[in-house]
Amino acid sequence: MYQQIRQQFAQSDARRDTGVIEPEDVIKYKNIRYASHPVWGLLDVYRPKDSTGICPVILSVHGGGWVYGDKDLYRFYCMSLARQGFAVVNYSYRLAPEYRFPASLEDTNTVCTWIMEHAREYGLDLGHIFAVGDSAGAHILSLYTSVLTNPSYAAEYSFRPPKGFQLQAVAFNCGAYRLKQDDPMGSLIKEILPEGKGMDRIQCLPHITEAYPPVFVMTCNGDFLKEQSLWLIDTFEEKGVDYRYRYFDPPQKTLGHVFHLNMKTKEAASCNEEQCAFFKEFL
Repeated sequence: MYQQIRQQFAQSDARRDTGVIEPEDVIKYKNIRYASHPVWGLLDVYRPKDSTGICPVILSVHGGGWVYGDKDLYRFYCMSLARQGFAVVNYSYRLAPEYRFPASLEDTNTVCTWIMEHAREYGLDLGHIFAVGDSAGAHILSLYTSVLTNPSYAAEYSFRPPKGFQLQAVAFNCGAYRLKQDDPMGSLIKEILPEGKGMDRIQCLPHITEAYPPVFVMTCNGDFLKEQSLWLIDTFEEKGVDYRYRYFDPPQKTLGHVFHLNMKTKEAASCNEEQCAFFKEFL
């Protein structure tokens, strides 16, 4: 199953990015090692070229069904965010099934530790840290946000968040938040979990508390996971979490899952500008 997904997703991403070039008005620091793994332990930092001093930070958690993807596939998207005044940290994490849960969560925590330790070197504003995640990346980010805000849930893991690290706001794009075998992404559960154990830990909704930061929730008319966003905002309503829900439904046009990654479209530009504007409300 996962081999097929990797092949299909790679073909789709290649079509999406054909002809797209890296913007010249962004400073790129590439292939910085944040962990010991020679392939997956790498990150990039992008900053607007005309910026001086420290920049607010956006951490990007890529999607790919937990079994596919890396930072290089997200570089155009992340550079578009950097152009709006942010220092963007774009990282690869260990993929399932070669590395089962919670490997991706552990790597996310290691990246956050790296941010705290290298803020001065790369001009990162530690008082204004945000994060974005889409599809499986939104799932990973939603769990990590619970690690940061729910002590009982955090106690289930051996790692500890870096001291002083805090997300001021996050954005979840076309995400998966409630996983069941009969859900669209449910067939991948066996690839994520060691021996299929630990279903309770990978469910996002039960671990959300009132301490969760403000969230921008995005989906669209052609997103096969759009119902998941409704379950998420129901939980936010119940817990009193501040959120903004955005459903993209342009007339006579169907937008696909994670459409915001396609730098060739005006809809992607609009979505990403809205999310950056949402983050800027907290500066």
